[in-house]
Amino acid sequence: MSIAPKTPKELVEFVQKEGIQVIDLRFMDFPGIWQHVSIPASSFDEAFFETGLGFDGSSIRGWQAINESDMLMRPAPETAFVDPFFEAKTLVLSCTIHDPVTGQDYSRDPRNIAKKAEAYLKASGIGDIAYLGPEAEFFIFDDVRFDQTQNQGFYYLDSVEGRWNMGREEFPNLGYKVRNKEGYFPVPPTDQHQDIRSEMMLTLEAMGIPMEMQHHEVATGGQSEIGMRFAPLVQMADNLLKYKYVVKNVARKHGKTATFMPKPLFGDNGSGMHVHLSIWKDNKNLFAGDGYAGMSQTAMYAIGGILKHAPALLAITNPTTNSYRRLVPGYEAPVNLAYSRRNRSASVRIPMSHTSEKSRRFEFRCPDPSCNPYLAFSAILMAAIDGIFNKIDPGQPLDKDIYDLPPEELAKVPHTPGSLEKALEALEKDHAFLLKGDVFTKDVIETWIDYKMTHEVKPMDLRPHPYEFVMYYDI
Repeated sequence: MSIAPKTPKELVEFVQKEGIQVIDLRFMDFPGIWQHVSIPASSFDEAFFETGLGFDGSSIRGWQAINESDMLMRPAPETAFVDPFFEAKTLVLSCTIHDPVTGQDYSRDPRNIAKKAEAYLKASGIGDIAYLGPEAEFFIFDDVRFDQTQNQGFYYLDSVEGRWNMGREEFPNLGYKVRNKEGYFPVPPTDQHQDIRSEMMLTLEAMGIPMEMQHHEVATGGQSEIGMRFAPLVQMADNLLKYKYVVKNVARKHGKTATFMPKPLFGDNGSGMHVHLSIWKDNKNLFAGDGYAGMSQTAMYAIGGILKHAPALLAITNPTTNSYRRLVPGYEAPVNLAYSRRNRSASVRIPMSHTSEKSRRFEFRCPDPSCNPYLAFSAILMAAIDGIFNKIDPGQPLDKDIYDLPPEELAKVPHTPGSLEKALEALEKDHAFLLKGDVFTKDVIETWIDYKMTHEVKPMDLRPHPYEFVMYYDI
């Protein structure tokens, strides 16, 4: 697979040289699903990067009203890659969204918000670049079925390595099922997805994304993780979209299905997306110092900002009702808002496996991969900047196993919201830090809260849960 160049002129030459037939234009909708439209390569020239392509913004979730539906997408040349899955040779470009009348950036375009977050960091004088490193986990299943009607509701998932299949007739059943909470690092034949994950990793690498590792994760039923190298905020969000795209399509190629749903299985670990953050200025890591765990005072203030705003942050970093099935005690989920070195039960952890100045960072462990990465990464950075500006003290570290604390001590530790509704309520009360620099506008916050309440929280509240029949049918 050829790696595409990154300037308009070079891309036009690349399309001609490589025999590209189709240009696929993509953008992220408001909730966080990648959308696309394709044009023939014959329509692609340097002018296209300015003229862009018009489309109906009223058909995109959370965007325009029908009376002001016309929108314009313009491709970002630095995002180009050759698609590894389409039959016709296709060049993919991510786009930013603009008002066709004024030409201004569209305020609800997630990629534009992320670009504004990067610009705000520079304008603040605090730093000139933020590096993020997300660890997005996912499940690979063999079969998935679900439905919800007026008189029934169900879901069904299956995996050849699922612990629940120990006694299934498989003609023959060869065993090697992954025990609950024991899926971390076993070799094949217990790990039955090595080749698929390697193909995912190598496909991403061929697309120009630096990779670090791939492995089976803790849960049974095919939980996995592939590690990407850190990158600047907007680029990392671009990369995460490619990551999810490749994972899903390689799985489909092998007759399997992949999901980034945070908690698809009962009784085992869910899928998180721990996000590593460091801020740099003049090629120097501002988080490196001689304080706690080798961190600077700037880093401590950034942690203070994350912990203070965490309940509101979760409305963006953990934006589904299912997210809060994962954020419960007992499954390595960081439900307690504290920080620590090494301790993985804290919501903010300072990794100690790399101790060089360049590698100093902290890890926010609450987020999950159901989020819109442009919005989530921007919100995390804005909370960190607010902590630095206002010198927010994160308090004392919690270098104990939080889950083993006595009740009276645990009661003193703040915890994450218990539902999406509670997180949205926190965001409604605490979002001024997101409005700085016009990064998130008031309209974006209001639209986000309204969309989530109307389309996700309330519809979930209205429907009976299957387990309610187990508990209450004979009442």
